[in-house]
Amino acid sequence: MAQRKFKKITFGNGLRIVLVPQPASPATTVLILVEAGAEYETKKINGLSHFLEHMMFKGTVNRPKPGQVGEEIASLGAQTNAFTSYEYTGYWAKAEYKKLPKILEIVSDLYLNPIFNPEEIEKEKGVVIEEINMRRHDNPAGDVQENFISLLYGDQPAGWDVAGRESIIRNLKREDFQAYRGKHYVSSKTIVVVSGNFSEKFVTKAIRSYFGGLKRKPRFPKSKTIEPPQKKPALVTKFKETGQSHIALGVRAFNLFDKRRYATEVLAHVLGSYSSMSSRLFKKVREEMGAAYHIDAGVDLYLDHGYLLVSAGVDHKKVEAVVKVVLEEMARLKEELVGDSELQKSKDHIIGNMLLGLETSDQLASFYGSQEVLEGKILRPEDLIGKIKKVRAEELRSVAREIFKDEKLNLAVIGPYKNKDVFKKLLKF
Repeated sequence: MAQRKFKKITFGNGLRIVLVPQPASPATTVLILVEAGAEYETKKINGLSHFLEHMMFKGTVNRPKPGQVGEEIASLGAQTNAFTSYEYTGYWAKAEYKKLPKILEIVSDLYLNPIFNPEEIEKEKGVVIEEINMRRHDNPAGDVQENFISLLYGDQPAGWDVAGRESIIRNLKREDFQAYRGKHYVSSKTIVVVSGNFSEKFVTKAIRSYFGGLKRKPRFPKSKTIEPPQKKPALVTKFKETGQSHIALGVRAFNLFDKRRYATEVLAHVLGSYSSMSSRLFKKVREEMGAAYHIDAGVDLYLDHGYLLVSAGVDHKKVEAVVKVVLEEMARLKEELVGDSELQKSKDHIIGNMLLGLETSDQLASFYGSQEVLEGKILRPEDLIGKIKKVRAEELRSVAREIFKDEKLNLAVIGPYKNKDVFKKLLKF
């Protein structure tokens, strides 16, 4: 495949620009990322990173009217949104390439000049709380994964809900937003990504005009994640009258910088990628047992921690059998080498999905920007493909033997269960 070009520029104040040209694209995306998220919070302000993301759209110095940003974006026929994760936050807009000057100015304005109107903060508290209620109470598939993460990391930022808790959200004040933003939303922790169809000369000049005057400030890192000691399998259940049993079964793994990351990703794909009909758990649990519509194995890797997780919504009557099958397939990966044909299918599927996921300007911006904000370096698609291709069956077995151990097992369950014992007895290889 042809090498894709990108360019990284660092200003004197530490601000980074990542430019990813796609000349044939009819669209351009502007994505601003900042090294700030739930893992940068204290317990007193848990949820503030996400709440702040909401408030950035509620008025700026140049657009003080709530909703004005959204109205302008809509009038351009453009799209905009934002997101908050554990380790970074992003703000983006996408439009026809001819509209780039305007969307770049708008996204820069909301990032640089929020006013945090106290009245709007009070109004938005209701919106954020309802989002929490929706995620935690009306979406058991998402809630079980939150419970799994809390089980894994306990009472520290990595184990808290990104959205926070209602009691904390209700007490946040304008001063909290200003203090947090002043500490973390600084030039040296900010990346502006532009991808799609654009003029490099114009974009560089425009970003410099918006961000070049920012003074360099100290960088405050996130708190270090401490993995609680675990000597035996851990379990958390939540009683709820649901149509399905929701399970999240996984193990602690490695961080983003571990050389075993690529083998771990291929291992998870062999085990149970939902998008691959040839993955083991898809065939076993869905096709053979008819026990679930959705079952998926994936890897989440962060700066200093990570995990491999299998999640599923399962027929109540078959939940025990499904847990057993998942553990059996994990155990099999510890003992048997994955065959050449199966390994190649998994690699081809990973590579194909990645390439298909880079067809549009917003997907390109996310691909390049997320690497820069987390790792401070960028691998092109062809570089990543090379690393996936090099993974050997022996590496998969070695990783499986390292992570698939009784003392690393963690299971979260949501369903009509008041007795944990039924699941406790299952948690062993």
